[in-house]
Amino acid sequence: MCNLYSLRTGPADLRRAFAIAEDRTGNLPPLPAIFPDQLAPVVLNGTAGRDLAMMRWGMPGPKAFGEHPITNVRNVASPHWRPWLGVAHRCLVPVTAFSEYADTKPRKTPVWFALDEDRPLFAFAGIWRPWTGVRGTKRENPDRVAAEHRLFAFLTTEANGVVGPVHPKAMPVLLTQPEEWATWLEAPTAEALRLQRPLPDAAMREVARGARSDGAED
Repeated sequence: MCNLYSLRTGPADLRRAFAIAEDRTGNLPPLPAIFPDQLAPVVLNGTAGRDLAMMRWGMPGPKAFGEHPITNVRNVASPHWRPWLGVAHRCLVPVTAFSEYADTKPRKTPVWFALDEDRPLFAFAGIWRPWTGVRGTKRENPDRVAAEHRLFAFLTTEANGVVGPVHPKAMPVLLTQPEEWATWLEAPTAEALRLQRPLPDAAMREVARGARSDGAED
């Protein structure tokens, strides 16, 4: 599963690319390494158009399994995930590269994938929900105080021929075109879920290995 991604694109370019009506992210810095339970920008439907807002990565899983945070969602037929697949709870997760771990010894190696070496912007097909409870890193919330959160995860699908040699089980659903972004945010659920498919091999590539971040200087 994908538990590490990066976003090099600055806020002005994000607003322009996604036609943002209201930016709620504040002073957004480059994000060379985004890990589970961290805050990250997402694009969602707002009252006046598209909003750009910060949400925390990882939605509660099924109660039967302890509600542990889930970052990647594959089984969209599950009753647990179906309530969050409607237009009101779909989002786009802006990305410039994502990582899967190669099963190397003595430790696994981060392998980074992007559309090309220049790290153009794309999006994961995300879902989100409000939730009240204890979340956040120990630095952010050392006393483990419960609060209201907005949480997101993103869909995965079968791995293509680029990601598969590193992580054969799955890869994120990558949306690279404005038409796909609009479909994911606005279309009826059945139509939107047709986007849950691997990106063609020719549309992406491996761009780095070894580092746990993908900053411009790496």
